[in-house]
Parts: sequence; structure tokens; C-alpha cells
Amino acid sequence: MINIDELTLGQLKEIKEMVGNCEVKSSGRNPMLGKRCLCRTYSAGVHIGDVVYINPENSMEVKLENALRLWKWEGGGLSLSAVANEGIKGGRLNKTGEVYLTNVIEMIPTTKEAEKSYEKYIE
Repeated sequence: MINIDELTLGQLKEIKEMVGNCEVKSSGRNPMLGKRCLCRTYSAGVHIGDVVYINPENSMEVKLENALRLWKWEGGGLSLSAVANEGIKGGRLNKTGEVYLTNVIEMIPTTKEAEKSYEKYIE
């Protein structure tokens, strides 16, 4: 069985040419669904949580559980990729539990190392 979500566009086109004129659809499952991610929004700041829902129509509406709001951080520079991968050396977070975000413009999976660093700065 082939998981079409893991194929490139070129591979999908090749398959379509081999089998004739047919429609190939993706399952639509976003690869971030089910992961713990750092989410940057357009206007609601930065949140970290377990991604339990992503709107399949636009991918910009996301529901997080076990969530934290990241108010400020030290270490990692301005890069949220570094914050998600390496963690922080200071900062301020608070628990928000469940949160529904709109205008999500970036989702970065977090590492266990980064998650450990957040725990120290939850208020």
C-alpha cells in the first residue's frame, strides 16, 4: 500500500500518467496534527501545545491542548526555530490549557530538550 501523503508532486504525476486519467487525492491530514508544536500567530502571539485540530480548509485555525503562552524568552535569539529545538535560557510562560488559535502562520515541532527548558519559566 502506498501512502500518497508521502509522495512528491512529480511522483503523483508519474503515477497518474501510468494509470491514465484518474484523480489522485491526498487524505488531507496535516503532518503537524498530533504533534507538540510551537505555533506563531499573526496577532495572538506564540503558543506551545499539543495540536489536536487543524482546519483542513486553510490550516490557519488550530486547536491546542496542554498549551502554554510564550510571553518572552531569553536564549535562542529571535529565532522561534531555536526556541522550538533548543529551548530557552530564561523567559515567561503561562498555562492556557486549551486554546483555539486563528491566523496561525507557523508551526514548529518542539523537542524534549526544549520542553524541559520551558517548565522552569511557567508562572
